[in-house]
Order: sequence, then C-alpha cells, then structure tokens
Amino acid sequence: MAVLALAACARRERAAPGAASSVTDDWNRSVALAAPARRIVSLAPASTELVFALGLGERLVGRTTWCDYPDSARHVPDVGNGIGPNVEAIAAQRPDLVLLYASEANRAAEQQLARLGIGVAVLSLDLAADVRRAARTIGALAGRAAAADSLVIRFDTALAAASRRRDASAARPPVRVYVDVEGNPPITIGAGSYLSEIVAAAGARNVFDDIRGGSGIVSLEAVARRDPDVILVLSSDTTRAPRLERRPGWRTIRAVRDNRVLVLDGRLYGRPSPRMPQAVRDLAERLARLRSGTE
Repeated sequence: MAVLALAACARRERAAPGAASSVTDDWNRSVALAAPARRIVSLAPASTELVFALGLGERLVGRTTWCDYPDSARHVPDVGNGIGPNVEAIAAQRPDLVLLYASEANRAAEQQLARLGIGVAVLSLDLAADVRRAARTIGALAGRAAAADSLVIRFDTALAAASRRRDASAARPPVRVYVDVEGNPPITIGAGSYLSEIVAAAGARNVFDDIRGGSGIVSLEAVARRDPDVILVLSSDTTRAPRLERRPGWRTIRAVRDNRVLVLDGRLYGRPSPRMPQAVRDLAERLARLRSGTE
C-alpha cells in the first residue's frame, strides 16, 4: 500500500502545466491528461504493438507477460497479467497513462488506478476497426495524433493492397477453412472475430461464419458435415504441426486425413494490430501454395 500512496503523490507532483489532451475511451469514459503521456503502461499485447508502431517505445515503462512483440518489448518491465492486473506493480512504474483492455474483469483495476490519479484509457482491441480507433486514442493522449493518422492510412493502404492481390486470383471458388481454437469440445471462431476478418480479407471463407459472435462450441459431426478444405490452427510454436488425426474421431474430417492443416503464428494472427495486412498476405499466399500442392 505504501507504493500506491507514493505513486499518488508522484502523480500529483508531475501534473505540471502542458499541452492538455482529452479523449473518450471504449467504456465511454472521458480521459484527460494535463500533458502528453511520457510514462505508459500497456496491459494488452495489441496495445503494446500500437505503442511501438506509433514510435512511443521509449515511453513504455510496463507491459504484460504476454507482450512479446516487437522483441524490444521484452526489455520493458513485466507487471504481470493484463486481466485483473496487479495495481501495485503498475503504480510502482509511476505511469501517467495505463492502457487497459476492455474486460469486465478490469473494472476494479480501472477504478483503483483512477483513484491514484493515473490516466487510464480502456481499449476494446478485438477487431480491425478497433486498431484504427485505438491508434488514434493512444496518439491523442501521447501527443502523436499526426503519427496515429499516418499509421491508420498505412494500415488501410496495406489492407487494400492485400485485397487487390486476393482479387487477382478470385476466379476460383474461395478456400473453405475451419479455424481450430480448441479440440475437446471443438471450439471455433465466428463471423464476429478478428481472425475471421483475416480469413475473409485473404479471400477464404470460414465454414462457421454463421456463428455471429466471436467464437462458439460446435460438434465434431458439424465440422465433418461442413467439410472444410483446410484447417487453420493458431499456435505459439509454428515449428510443430498439431497431430489432429490423434484426436478421437477427427479422422472423419477430410482435411485431417489429407493433412491439409496450416499452423498460424498466434503472435501475428491472434491479436488485432497494425500487422493485420501482413497476416492477410501470409494466409493468402499459404492457401495458394496449399491449393497448388507446394505448401
């Protein structure tokens, strides 16, 4: 508790006059800073990537255990988890801005940090549109609004370029994919997910795009009936292919029998970030190689 008290005092001392900034975050809270943020703690891998993409890496003083990109993020002090975070560990870094993921489990942390006088911006980083909005929120609070606008333009331009490459080979029917989130019971993504956005942008089709939410439980029989051409598996270790045929009943699925399984880097595909165009290009190219028999 002594750390929290000292952090509150330090925050008041640092509230010197400067260029004020104010935004509305994704919990519809007004976030106002007396001056551009100089000491930032990011509590989600996606927001950490945005901090670096905006050229603010030198201002990052805290990140979560899972914030591992870019590699330089690993040199920033680790304050633990981003869901239900350790407020005392965060306050010890003397931040003037904390980027908090919009989870109900973070309500208490948001209130505690606000009581300490620390600026908190709550960000819903779940979809491509959230990347644009979060970039502008962080840019405004850090005095980098122009850099944020430039980042969004580059992001949209790169996505459009990836779509043009996809459209150039659109004469054939789209590859139908099943995204494996969990095997027992089978859990997959729905249309309202970031990865489903990547799949569509790459010119493929999620066979469970009728699931309206971000994800859902399905049956093994339903997967077999929908007969995907390819199965996509997110993993932190892309050097080891999952042995789906060892799962009970999974050999009934044609893509498993034919070994048409792609392992995707969870760091690239699993978090909404400025690297989405890279993920789209990578997936489109790998699906094309698999279709031609060269993957």
